[in-house]
Formats: sequence, C-alpha cells, structure tokens
Amino acid sequence: MSKYFSSRFASLEPYVPGEQPQDMSYIKLNTNESPFDPPKEVVPVIREAARSIRLYSDPESNELRQAIADYYGLEPENVMATNGSDEALNYAFMAFCDEEHPIVFPEITYGFYPVIAKLNNIPYETISLREDYTIDVREYEGINKNICIANPNAPTGIALSLEEVEQIVRTNPDNIIIIDEAYVDFGARSAVPLLYRYDNLLITQTFSKSRSLAGGRLGFILGAKDLIADMNTLRNASNPYNINRMTAKAGIVTLRENTYFKNSCQAIQFNRRYTSRALEALGFEILPSSANFLFIRSERIGGEELYLRLKEKGVLIRHFSDPKISDWNRVTIGTKVQMDKFLAKVEEIFVEQDEEGAK
Repeated sequence: MSKYFSSRFASLEPYVPGEQPQDMSYIKLNTNESPFDPPKEVVPVIREAARSIRLYSDPESNELRQAIADYYGLEPENVMATNGSDEALNYAFMAFCDEEHPIVFPEITYGFYPVIAKLNNIPYETISLREDYTIDVREYEGINKNICIANPNAPTGIALSLEEVEQIVRTNPDNIIIIDEAYVDFGARSAVPLLYRYDNLLITQTFSKSRSLAGGRLGFILGAKDLIADMNTLRNASNPYNINRMTAKAGIVTLRENTYFKNSCQAIQFNRRYTSRALEALGFEILPSSANFLFIRSERIGGEELYLRLKEKGVLIRHFSDPKISDWNRVTIGTKVQMDKFLAKVEEIFVEQDEEGAK
C-alpha cells in the first residue's frame, strides 16, 4: 500500500477471483465458466462489430436492452445492461443502500457482497445458514431492510423456490430485494415473473455462465422502470459507455440462439448428476445443487489438501479459507471428459493416500 492510498480504503479486503495460473495446462473447474463455446454465430458478429471499434459504443445499449427485454417479456426501460453482473450489483447497492438503509445477505454466499458494501461504506448484516446450509426464509420475512440473496446460492448451489423468494419480497414492501440469478439457468426458477407484481424487486443475471461469455463481461439487471432509472443515473455519472460494441453484439446473438443455450444447460445438468453419483460412490457428501457446480467434502481428505493435490495433478477446483466451509470444495461442472478426468484424479489421490498410510 502506498502512502498516497486513501485511508478510506485502508481496511478494505478486495474480492479474490478464482485463480488463473499459467504455469501449465489445467482442467479448470474453479471459476464456474461454461465448458462450451458460445454459438458459432458469435465470432463473425464480433469481427464485424470490431470494424467500428474506433467509435464509442451506444451509451444506452439500446439494441441489447431491447433483445433482453424481448426475451423476458419486459420493456427496455426495465433493463440496464452492465459490465458483468458485478457492476449491476454495485450500482444496486450504491443506489438504494446507505446508513439509513443497510443491506442483509446470508453469512455464507457470494464473497463480493461484503466487498461492495465496504467499498461504498454501506452497513450490512449477515444471517447464518441452517446446519444443512439452506437459507431460512423466515429469518428474512418482514425485517424491513434491504436484502440481497443469490439464488441458487453460492458456493452451496442450493436454490430457494419461487414461492420462498416471493415471501421475502412480499413481506418487505418498503425495501429493495435483490435476487442474484447468476446460476438460475441450471435448474432453479427465475423470479422474473414476480416483477409484474412487485416494484421493490431487482434481479441480476449474467452471460458469463450459461451463455458462455465470461470473457465478454456482460450482465444485466431487471426491475421497475424508476429503479432502473435511478441506477442509470449512477452509471451515466461513472461509466456511460460500459458495454463495448463486440460484447453487445455477442450478447444479442446468444439470446437468439436459444436452442443452443438450452442444450448446453441440459448437458451441464446431466454432467452434474453423473459427477454427483460418482462422488457419492467415493464417499463424498454433496449438497443438492441447482447451479453449474457441486459443493463437496469428504471424511477421507481435508478440503485444502484435496484442492492442493488436485492442482498438482493439473485439475483446479475452488477452495475457501473461511473456517465455516474450509472442509468443502466447489467443483465447476465441465464436459463429461473433463469430469471423468477429475474423478480419475480423485480416485488416484485416494489410492495414494492408502499407500501412504500402509507405509
């Protein structure tokens, strides 16, 4: 830290992204990226858009917002396009949370939420999960505070039902409820239908997971027109050209290629079930996932040790240092070939353990 760094941020602990080591070729099962390329139509559209890269992109992302609105049966004024869903979350926190309006989220969830709150000097509270790592909806009913919930939750992968989400929204009518649906396409129900009935609901989604555009950095937030207008005030005051030309066109194409999108999601769900059964046969405990990852632990090996030994063998998974979940690891679901290699390496580690124990 330099002597010039503002004291406001001296205690800020930034979010730590999944590692991207370059020392060897890894099977990457640590950052929840899609194992599938985007639709083949994306690349030529990006190339064509790049021809005009000397010009600024549309500051309102009108064509993209229209495509998103059409897909969800909304109006463009209900949509703000963002540079990944993290930007959407940041604007939502900035616009609606302050000293008088703190925000609440689960104690174990996406690690970016407390970072955003601290960055913007927003008071926040956390609510513990149940012993089975599920969210207790009753803890959020009528608390009269802003709320942010990832559904499915991360890193557990466990989803709330649409009825449970509605109960939270309905019982807090004077507060903003943010539902982060980064992983919703892999088996959970979206809260988008609730937007027609509740004006205090915001929903964030991303193109990074199910739509194979993690490198494009594209997300969006849906909500009542006046809420979107509030956030656009902040966006235009800080980053008006937030979506580049190539990414905007890529996003539009992926929304049109819906059959490809659904087939990719179905393949990941199949591979998730396949991997879950195989891990259970190896004695792992696995939380019920509606996301493109599994949260796993084993009595045979600690979470950090499994992560390190797999890394040595060229397989990356995600380990968290938080003592509450340090026995667990998050494993992104890839292709069946990738999952077979992962499973083979896990079995190999167990064999090595047995051999080491016999010495």
